[in-house]
Amino acid sequence: MHTRIINLEAERGTIYSADGSMLSTSIPFFNIYIDFGAEGLREKNGKRFRDNIDSLSIGLAAIFRDQTAAEYKKQLQYGFRKKDRYFQLKKNIDFNQYKQLRELPLVRQGRNKSGFIAEVKSKRLNPFGLLANRTIGLARENAQNVGLERTYDSLLKGESGKKLVRFIAGGVAVPVEGYEVEPENGNDLVTTLDVNIQDIAENALLKMMIENEAEHGTCLVMETATGKIRAIANLGKRGEGEYWEDLNYAIRASEPGSTFKLATMLAVLEDQKVHIGNHVNLENGVWKVNGRTVFDSERHNRTDVTVQQAFELSSNVGMAKLAMNYYSRNPMQYIEHLRKLHLHEFSGIDLVGETRPVIKTPKSKTWSATSLPWMSFGYEVLVSPLQTLMVYNAVANNGRMMKPYLVEEVRENGLVVKKNDPVVLEEKICSEATLRQLKTCLEGVVTNGTAKSLQTPYYKIAGKTGTALVANGNRGYADHIYQSSFAGYFPAENPKYSIIVVIKNKPHAVKYYGGAVAGPVFREIADKLFALHGSQVPVSTAVLPGKDSSAFYYAGESHEVRRVLEKLKVPFVDSAREMEWTSVYAGQDYKPVLQKRMVVKQHMPSVKGMGLKDALYLLESLNLKVVAKGKGKVVEQSVEPGALITKGNTVTIELN
Repeated sequence: MHTRIINLEAERGTIYSADGSMLSTSIPFFNIYIDFGAEGLREKNGKRFRDNIDSLSIGLAAIFRDQTAAEYKKQLQYGFRKKDRYFQLKKNIDFNQYKQLRELPLVRQGRNKSGFIAEVKSKRLNPFGLLANRTIGLARENAQNVGLERTYDSLLKGESGKKLVRFIAGGVAVPVEGYEVEPENGNDLVTTLDVNIQDIAENALLKMMIENEAEHGTCLVMETATGKIRAIANLGKRGEGEYWEDLNYAIRASEPGSTFKLATMLAVLEDQKVHIGNHVNLENGVWKVNGRTVFDSERHNRTDVTVQQAFELSSNVGMAKLAMNYYSRNPMQYIEHLRKLHLHEFSGIDLVGETRPVIKTPKSKTWSATSLPWMSFGYEVLVSPLQTLMVYNAVANNGRMMKPYLVEEVRENGLVVKKNDPVVLEEKICSEATLRQLKTCLEGVVTNGTAKSLQTPYYKIAGKTGTALVANGNRGYADHIYQSSFAGYFPAENPKYSIIVVIKNKPHAVKYYGGAVAGPVFREIADKLFALHGSQVPVSTAVLPGKDSSAFYYAGESHEVRRVLEKLKVPFVDSAREMEWTSVYAGQDYKPVLQKRMVVKQHMPSVKGMGLKDALYLLESLNLKVVAKGKGKVVEQSVEPGALITKGNTVTIELN
């Protein structure tokens, strides 16, 4: 009646990024109890306890720093007098403290002689905090898990063990020695996520969300050739300017808007209804069909344009006309193309919580005379950002559609027990002729169309903007809430990554077009990935800028500048010698040259070209007060170099 078998929880497996960084792991914590009734502790009238209590108390005070040695001694003596069989000494100490505790006098003599009992607990931590938090998930005791923690729960949690315990006064359970079955620890997961790419995507998305006071947003980065998800960022507004990974918007279906026009173009081109050089009348951006009016997002005076131009301009009228002209008598012919693109079914990604997409057919209850034209430009359909990205990635991947996935390997005790390889969903989503035309159109959007602002001289971008009006419950479309999106890939000639950005804006947002809101997020991510993997990306067809050394000017602490250049294996000429501060400028053939930067007491030094850290350190070491504006490197300073200064002078520096 006083004993019971209880479960011993297994140590949960760790979730790693592709480069081996811990994304979610279990950290051990210890509750420390003392059995003051232990025979070894009380033999010879407690001589062992009395001989060690002073040194033990001093050790406890040194480790935990929360009580004096005298207070610890008093506490221990109280428990000894009461013969407490399960005296609680400390709760939730970490592993380092536990290691130190085990080396203390008395404790190191073992459980039977010291009475010390350690109860091991574990806490689940995401070391990177916000980074991919919703996708990774967090194993919680009193709430449902989400993300990978939930999808792979059976693998991560392992097998529970058993332990016999004896209940004593107060309902306290004391382990019975020798009656224990060890638990089997859970397996580890190695994901496809790249911490650097995730960080880039998360920060680029967050910056635009804050700037535009957006409601929520998502960003996905997929490796073109494999379907591996390298980053998946989800941010929702939960306070005044505060954002958190609250829902996985990447796998939630919604009306995609104009990014869906790629599917419409694929259908008409693949069925050889049109060629991108054929013409279509845009009717000045307003066209009535079956009692409803189709509007282009911006009023214009365009009429006769090519099919390619209609796509580049993101014309709703153009797409609706193509759909009605060629599929009004047989809508299923159009819908079959959407099905071949797998837009009617789950993406298959290894995440629980994906919402079901909706692709209407003439048999659907909500099908109407205007369903087909509205579907052609991304309304009356529900697909997730991930599904849209799969289509763009297939075009980038020469027609091969890949299944997206997040887990690369499952490991048991460090050994690979399961490996996930790339899966091809469709070997060819369309013919080569159609593919060439689609690529031309997607590149044209960036060179001539709605995403011209995203052009860069270093590599080519291909993609499509989207701006969808979103209903707000019973208020309908009155609040003018727009969902801005951009889906595309780069470099266009030999794509390495496909990216989609979808942001839901606040009501009556001043800036809401896909090219102005989602596009810059895409461009920032692409720029940084190009910088990270530039050596692996061909730039032969990019338009390189002419020689210009105006931005090639840096300054800082000499030792650090040398270390950076050496680490990057950039050859340089060192004229600074042993000077503490140096400037870097472009010498012959743009080879970096380090030159002396003199610092003389009571004279204002030049801090131009320095980062904020170096500039602050140098100026404050001269007893100057500093006001800094902007970010980047110093471009202007309010007191000219060489001017006399006195203690407490204020200098304003501008960074850019």
